[in-house]
Amino acid sequence: MPRLIVWCLRAALLNLGAGFSLGAIMLATPVLHLPGDMLRFRLLHAELLLIGWMVQLALGVAYWILPRFRVGFNRGRSAPVWIAMLLLNGGVYAAGIGQAVGMLAMAWAGRVGEGLAALIFATHLWLRVGHAGRGEVRSP
Repeated sequence: MPRLIVWCLRAALLNLGAGFSLGAIMLATPVLHLPGDMLRFRLLHAELLLIGWMVQLALGVAYWILPRFRVGFNRGRSAPVWIAMLLLNGGVYAAGIGQAVGMLAMAWAGRVGEGLAALIFATHLWLRVGHAGRGEVRSP
């Protein structure tokens, strides 16, 4: 399995663990007598689980399973996908933390990063899927 796929799946699992941990802390706030404003992190919690885990996992699996080229690099150049992965993860944390602390500029920057990641990844996969109709890819 290519290294990029492994790192996508690891990042997805790290986001899952961070999201579940944050959710557990928020649930335990009244019992542990933590500050009452811990609930402001619910948007970060949702961001970690919905985008950081689910989207990251979907991108990793899509990169792995979609058609591969017959010649050259198996799955095309991996640099754009690395950039997309880094933008997605940076965007998740920037958007989530920005919303939690009330920094709207940081939250918007995170959303822009997530959008750019989706655009870069979609462009990369569009080239692979587009070649599938011309017989230039091989089945997995």
